[in-house]
Amino acid sequence: MNGSYYPNPLDQFKRFFSSKTALPRLILINIFIFAFVNLVQLFLWLFRVQTEQGLSLITSLLAVPASIDTLALKPWTIFTYMLFHEGFFHLLFNMMVLYFGGIIFMQYLNERQLIWTYLFGGLMGAAFYVMAFNFFPVFLEATPFAIALGASASVLSILIAIAAYVPHYTVNLLFIGQVKLKYLAVFFILMDIFSIQGDNPGGHIAHLGGAFWGILYGITLRYHIDILPFIHLKRKKSNMRVNTPGVNSSGSTNRRPLSDDDYNKQKNINQQQIDQILDKISRSGYESLTQTEKAILFKNSKQ
Repeated sequence: MNGSYYPNPLDQFKRFFSSKTALPRLILINIFIFAFVNLVQLFLWLFRVQTEQGLSLITSLLAVPASIDTLALKPWTIFTYMLFHEGFFHLLFNMMVLYFGGIIFMQYLNERQLIWTYLFGGLMGAAFYVMAFNFFPVFLEATPFAIALGASASVLSILIAIAAYVPHYTVNLLFIGQVKLKYLAVFFILMDIFSIQGDNPGGHIAHLGGAFWGILYGITLRYHIDILPFIHLKRKKSNMRVNTPGVNSSGSTNRRPLSDDDYNKQKNINQQQIDQILDKISRSGYESLTQTEKAILFKNSKQ
């Protein structure tokens, strides 16, 4: 026995989903809604309950319609569609991408940013979808009957956002090897663009809406601008303390206020330190950081 420890995948699975954090909760919400909806769909199917267009009643209530007139009667669908899946493999693929992108996202950013990226990515996906079907002549005949559903725009928004934030982050892909996150993001975007002429044009257009939000949000965060500063979630206080020169453990300062020049100088030094940590993560991964570097990154993410 060499003393090596190999984590049990089942234990890791249980630990992940028992965590009261945003990422596992988003995945569980999608799974629970899928299970509940399919049970209701089965009940409705047995009694042959459906709409005039042949859709199930619950699909008609939760999927976002392309028609602006219909959307005006069902405004809640711009939110419900991003949590609603009918097909198992559609759900499975989206949750795999959400897990993959969400794990990397949470290494650099926080739960508030993850949740609102999911939400605004979905909203932007719905906006792109509705606008395209009401603007391009090729879709006009289908507009009164077209609907969109699924979390694809939301989960792609998370993946693209973190790719825009740390473009040089490297991932290991099966049969391919190491790939920078920015190239993976470009691949997904190009696949959607070239698939618009296929059998699901509305879905791919919605994906591009989510990607657009991800690019916008990720790039602005790189320049230390959070375009959602007005939205905050209640967070539990952390017991972690970071010793900062000039600040005691109670948080009060023990030195005189800095002048503008000193403040700007200190701000530049802090920013250089954060940039160095991010570069180190891009080269060697999050686990290569020291405890001090992790604490600095954590503190910065909360500001």
